[in-house]
Amino acid sequence: LALGYWGRGPDPRHLELTREAERLGYHSVWTAESWGSDAFTPLTWLAAHTSRIALGTAVAQMAARTPTATAMQALTLDHLSGGRMMLGLGLSGPQVVEGWYGRPFPKSPLTATREYVEVIRQVLAREAPVRLDGRYHAHPYAGPDATGLGKPLKPIVHPLRAGLPVLLGAEGPKNIAQTVRIADGWLPLYWSPSRTELYREALADARDGFMVAPMAQVRVCADVAEGLRPVKAMLGFYIGGMGHAARNFHADLMGRFGYEAEARRVQELFLAGRRAEAIDAVPDAFADEISLVGPRERIAERLELWREGPVTDLLAVAPDAETLRVLAELAG
Repeated sequence: LALGYWGRGPDPRHLELTREAERLGYHSVWTAESWGSDAFTPLTWLAAHTSRIALGTAVAQMAARTPTATAMQALTLDHLSGGRMMLGLGLSGPQVVEGWYGRPFPKSPLTATREYVEVIRQVLAREAPVRLDGRYHAHPYAGPDATGLGKPLKPIVHPLRAGLPVLLGAEGPKNIAQTVRIADGWLPLYWSPSRTELYREALADARDGFMVAPMAQVRVCADVAEGLRPVKAMLGFYIGGMGHAARNFHADLMGRFGYEAEARRVQELFLAGRRAEAIDAVPDAFADEISLVGPRERIAERLELWREGPVTDLLAVAPDAETLRVLAELAG
């Protein structure tokens, strides 16, 4: 169950949906963050009201915290929940990193991600004080404004699990290939079961147990076109609003799916303030292939396509208990 992040305030349905998901045997519940609610606080609240369901961030933003701070939150929640924590991380993009977090977007995103994960691994292993001669995440810090007094440290708290799973949200081919090498799983933002060839090379070296866990909106409804409206609204926001016209990772990904012209049109409309038109401009075909929407029989048929590829886990954005129940029955 993927709950995402809050809108104007907390969604009163989230706790009820999480409890129902646990009752139905769902594996995990996932929270997210953008520039509003954080990912860890709601997850901690859900942990306190459940007992079995695993807890994941999809995703926590790397720019929001130093890697040691993120490791502290993950190991703390892992202890409090009895070993249920999974740490999903994402780098975000220049507009959010520089515009919201007030820090430079790394010139080498692959290096920044690799160093971030390495520091977290060292914290969780607790074999020695954290040391990294890194470009972005040096420990101890040794930049030109350093005092020279920094001391390598290891966590006071003994992590419950050195092998706490670390997953990465990645979109570009090089990012995905690195994710296979350094992480325990990949969190695709969009996934089309009919375009698995796009990722075949990047996933070729994935080891046994590596998670491929895309997010998909799921909605049991009679009217497919109406059920796709929330999917199109999400896509309009990500493709049009989460990025600059000249640099938008989400729009680039839509282009790799074969919708480059449509992605640019959505961007143009959204950036011009014509948001309703931008949502309408998202092709129904694109929204449909990355989601599971429609009557039960249609969802059952399309779910079989998802089973045939490398996907190991489905992060379902489900708006109601009935959809949760149907999906549990079909997946069982």
